[in-house]
Amino acid sequence: MALDSGTISEPGSGAVAPPVAKTVPTERVHHGDVFVDEYEWLRDKDNPDVIAYLEAENAYTEAQTEHLSTLRETIFDEIKARTQETDLSVPTRLGDYWYYSRSFEGKQYGVHCRCPIAASAEGIDAWTPPQLNAETEVQGEEVLLDSNELAEGHDFFSLGAFSISHDGTLLAYSVDNVGDERYVLRFKDLRTGELLGDEIAGTAPGATWSLDGSHVFYQTVDESWRPDTVWRHRLGATDPDVKVFHEPDERYWVSIGASRSEKYLMIWVGSKITSEGWVLESDDPEGEFRVLLPRREGVEYSAEHAVIGGEHRFLILHNDVVDGVKAENFVLAEAPVDDPSNLTQLIGHREDVRLEDIDAFRDHLVLSYRREALTRIAVWPLTDSGYGERRELDFDLELFAVGVGSNPEWAQPTLRIGVTSFITPMQVFDYVPVTGELLLRKEQPVLGGYDANEYEQHRDWAVAEDGTRIPISLVRKKTTAEGPKPLLLYGYGSYEASIDPSFSVARLSLLDRGMVFAVAHVRGGGEMGRLWYEHGKTLTKKNTFTDFVSAARHLVDTGVTAPDRLIADGGSAGGLLVGAVANLAPELFTGILANVPFVDPLTSILDPSLPLTVIEWDEWGNPLADEDVYAYMKSYSPYENVEAKDYPAILAITSLNDTRVLYVEPAKWIAKLRATATGDAPLLLKTEMSAGHGGVSGRYEKWREVAFEHAWILDTLGLAGA
Repeated sequence: MALDSGTISEPGSGAVAPPVAKTVPTERVHHGDVFVDEYEWLRDKDNPDVIAYLEAENAYTEAQTEHLSTLRETIFDEIKARTQETDLSVPTRLGDYWYYSRSFEGKQYGVHCRCPIAASAEGIDAWTPPQLNAETEVQGEEVLLDSNELAEGHDFFSLGAFSISHDGTLLAYSVDNVGDERYVLRFKDLRTGELLGDEIAGTAPGATWSLDGSHVFYQTVDESWRPDTVWRHRLGATDPDVKVFHEPDERYWVSIGASRSEKYLMIWVGSKITSEGWVLESDDPEGEFRVLLPRREGVEYSAEHAVIGGEHRFLILHNDVVDGVKAENFVLAEAPVDDPSNLTQLIGHREDVRLEDIDAFRDHLVLSYRREALTRIAVWPLTDSGYGERRELDFDLELFAVGVGSNPEWAQPTLRIGVTSFITPMQVFDYVPVTGELLLRKEQPVLGGYDANEYEQHRDWAVAEDGTRIPISLVRKKTTAEGPKPLLLYGYGSYEASIDPSFSVARLSLLDRGMVFAVAHVRGGGEMGRLWYEHGKTLTKKNTFTDFVSAARHLVDTGVTAPDRLIADGGSAGGLLVGAVANLAPELFTGILANVPFVDPLTSILDPSLPLTVIEWDEWGNPLADEDVYAYMKSYSPYENVEAKDYPAILAITSLNDTRVLYVEPAKWIAKLRATATGDAPLLLKTEMSAGHGGVSGRYEKWREVAFEHAWILDTLGLAGA
């Protein structure tokens, strides 16, 4: 067995002892360094001993948290009571229909529907979404796909592709019932409701239609789960599908989509630092894709098709050298479609603004960017002669996030956007560029009398060891109580991902019990521009961890919280963050919550056969080829730096079928912590035995998982009775 004899307590003892994993010394030798890994045997999930160990850990975690069952149920009921379970999304216009999704009380998954556009609607009225009632039948409604029916009989369900053909008659959709992110692609005739005989297994999530609906383009992944190949499938054909693009370089991922104008199909190839686009006219699906701009190491770009002053153009965001200076935060240029290398700059480089995206419509452009750690959008009218005056949309909030919503039509007089904050439930607006009107279409309902005026959000700044100012976002319920507050500090800090303000119904269960929620916007993320990311990756990665520690110390030093009231929270690469912080400054925290945590990074990045490894070398460095990278990663790896000292209470949550961060990483980490750490803080591992990187599926199961985590947080902070 995988467990020592001390794993199970004596009969009648009334307690379950913590599992003790056996040790099987395994040597790993690189660059003359010998590391003995005693728990690497846990990698083999086909080994019955491994499953027995994980199940024993689950039993121990359940026993250790059994006293929280009532609190978990209370929090679950709170989330449920605040959520409008029977609801529908704001309809989006595409072709002759309004498309929307429904949710129903008691059902885990959504239902995708459409209804016809009213024949009498004209002009701007034709773009006013119908006021549908979630409780009543909608005239002319078609149910396109009911995910509850597809999920029936399965422990896990994930919908990948959901793609309507341009004429609205066909649906391509894909399903994963395991959690390994490999989908089965199917097709439905929406005129008859019948499933077609075409079925393609082992695909990546998406699907893109040709203009005439005769062909579908999809992707497959290699053995490392890297999307590397684009295929063309002719509907109804018995011939093998045609491989239209393959990327052999393991650093690059491949995707395919279409321009909003419907003129082009676009294949995108990207590593962490380099990109390349290929285009093909959508009305020529069997033609040959051609390269837009050949890849050059370290140059990233994206392209949108637009018609400017009657001329077809590509709008290109890129970070190439301009006037002898690298455009780190990107610039915007235009070029003729038949000569894309002939660039004319439209928006120059700014150190304080990170350009992120450009969306093209017939009558206007939409620019998405980031300034002062907040997202922004500006609408740019197109005129007969070219460009009008850009207008940035303004929102009367200290902290907020704004983004372009679903806008599939090329010629539309409105722009769908979404706005939210830590205290503002998601608001969906239609912006009218011609008049400047901002029309509220829906605000996320929060039942039970939620009042945003009872809560407050604000921005604070910590100072890192090197003098860099680190933004911190905080949200709490307004109170007159003095003194340090219990606080959950979240961080991520990798891949240039930004943790923007967002509303959470579930978070109210913490805030209403007196907790503060904070986000440390550490380097490695993208909140403050490209250099913010560059200064928190590869050989500067430790800035991510020390920034988080500086943020925590700042919150303690300013009296916002105290070490016995502070919990660190992070998932995936954020799990690496909180794992590293547990080694760096365990005295600052009373608890660590780590979801699917990347806590054994060096072992993973040393193995090119593992999912994602090679493409990750641009993020972390290549420890196989570079001794300095190896030594640097080893110096911060949470697993390899576990020491005989007191650690905070730790709850690590993982999934057996996760293909991104393998379950073995937190399993090894907790095993080593339990064998090495001093003190008596509980160290818990919870493994979902039928889920992937995103955890359990189904909204009720996700709510129960959140309730489990929140109950543990409150208990660790001594608030279980609050």
